[in-house]
Amino acid sequence: MGYGQKQVYDFELEKTIDEKILLKKLREALRGGQKKSLHIEISNTDRALGTIFGSEITRLYPEGLLEDTYAINCTGSGGQSFGAFIPKGLTLELVGDSNDYFGKGLSGGKLVVYPPQGVKFKAEDNIVIGNVALYGATSGKAFICGIAGERFCVRNSGATAVVEGVGDHGCEYMTGGRVVVLGPTGKNFAAGMSGGIAYVLDEKRDLYKRLNKEMVSSEVVTNKYDVLELKDMIKEHVAYTNSAKGKEILDNFGEHLPKFKKIMPHDYRRMLNTIVQMEEKGLSSEQAQIEAFYANTKK
Repeated sequence: MGYGQKQVYDFELEKTIDEKILLKKLREALRGGQKKSLHIEISNTDRALGTIFGSEITRLYPEGLLEDTYAINCTGSGGQSFGAFIPKGLTLELVGDSNDYFGKGLSGGKLVVYPPQGVKFKAEDNIVIGNVALYGATSGKAFICGIAGERFCVRNSGATAVVEGVGDHGCEYMTGGRVVVLGPTGKNFAAGMSGGIAYVLDEKRDLYKRLNKEMVSSEVVTNKYDVLELKDMIKEHVAYTNSAKGKEILDNFGEHLPKFKKIMPHDYRRMLNTIVQMEEKGLSSEQAQIEAFYANTKK
């Protein structure tokens, strides 16, 4: 069974930024694994920017490359699925804003978004990326200087992200990774979240009203390792985005720390505790994880 040639749809991939610019200008560097950067102007009609180029990185270097091997500095408005599925070694920095599905399936790459210099609005009060950002992300990092739309980090299983506010259903069905929210959340935060950790700045002490408590617990951040992890992620966010909100938090960290809430799934906490117990018995990290899985499955 086959399709007639007249019914084959032409996606016109040769017209994409990846084919027209990235692969042409970076092909030689890509073949040699040489570090290189590029500046480009984009618009919201440029969909899935970086995905084709990222697939070439994966084809040539299945294990990925060092961070920032290829740094694409973009100016303008990103189209749907900006940075989708990009692998380790590829960094997309966007001065502007982006549409829905930003970073979908992020697979080790790095995404950075912040408004242009001189804008009159506060980044932390405005939406800079659309809905369903980082959907199904597996690894990599994202730093967003501004607010994300609804369903941020849905089904994230391993990426780390810092954002300055999210819409409804943030971290829905998340199974791994780390998320820091330096601002408000919409309703139904952490619904179906079974893994990973989210740190949320609860400035108005009302996160409990929007938190879906069925599978997660909320607590203040007191563990020294959690405090270190939180602070390091904010530092990295400021370093990449020059975030005013991030700077203000770091400059007054002792004042802001009590306002942060650590959101963590009950089952995930139990699993981590069991792994620690197994490691204390002398098991390797991998063996401890396997034994912890079986122990919690039996329970």
